[in-house]
Amino acid sequence: MSYAFVFPGQGSQSVGMLAELAESHSQVQEVFTEASDTLGYDLWDVVQNDVDGKLNQTDITQPAMLASGIAVYRTLAAQKNLEPAFMTGHSLGEYTALVASGCMTLAQGIALVAERGKFMQSAVPAGQGAMAAVLGLEDEQVVAVCEKAEGIVEAVNFNSPGQVVIAGNKAAVDAVMELATEAGASRVVPLPVSVPSHCSLMKPAADRLAESLSGMELSMPSVPVLHNVNFNQAQSVDEIKELLVQQLYRPVQWVETVNSMKAQGVESLYELGPGKVLMGLNRRIDRKMGMKAVFDNASIEKALATL
Repeated sequence: MSYAFVFPGQGSQSVGMLAELAESHSQVQEVFTEASDTLGYDLWDVVQNDVDGKLNQTDITQPAMLASGIAVYRTLAAQKNLEPAFMTGHSLGEYTALVASGCMTLAQGIALVAERGKFMQSAVPAGQGAMAAVLGLEDEQVVAVCEKAEGIVEAVNFNSPGQVVIAGNKAAVDAVMELATEAGASRVVPLPVSVPSHCSLMKPAADRLAESLSGMELSMPSVPVLHNVNFNQAQSVDEIKELLVQQLYRPVQWVETVNSMKAQGVESLYELGPGKVLMGLNRRIDRKMGMKAVFDNASIEKALATL
């Protein structure tokens, strides 16, 4: 059976995630210890207790989600020889896939996404940007509605048929939410985020990310990694860096990414990391593909039985 690993992004985090898995599998604490050493603070304590409410702060959410995905991946890898046909991730999850595939080390990935979060937040101050999910319209309808609004607002996540996320200036996003409802959207849901990811407002952050990436020594992945921007694998380290830069201000093509894997023979997807967000999206993309969310002891055992 041909299978792929997919890693979730921001929005899947929750206080206490991976606690049960950490009690049974040493790989979880090992990953978080290395991540904490890289960051200079106790990331596991933030994830488990979130005393100061920082887990949803983007420069902390991103390393927390990356570490969580790698912890699940290494837990599986410690027990079974893994041979995925592809790896990929949604937004931040793309970085997790690159770490899992050996393109960058865990320490490199953790430091990079922490910087990425800071760059994103500084590009658009809190309160000035917004994101919303538009449900029940065709992709083209959402794009057309965005073009009608004044200010910057763009379709940025093509998550599944009938679910597109928009991002931009708060006033423009608010206007499109009303226009989308008038156009027949079944629901329009504002997202609890402080940064309008994957739209052109992120270009300043992308320029700073390019500077950080320029001096990094990366390797070609040991497993093909499909990128959000073009739903394809890069042919060089320089192309990987360029696609990561573009990903900050260009849309996440998740539907095309899943369809690309299916066209290349992938029969089943395993979502590694907290939550079941991608499993839900993937079911709407193609219900015939096998899908499992892997994040606790029970789901680890089920995954090991089928991999």
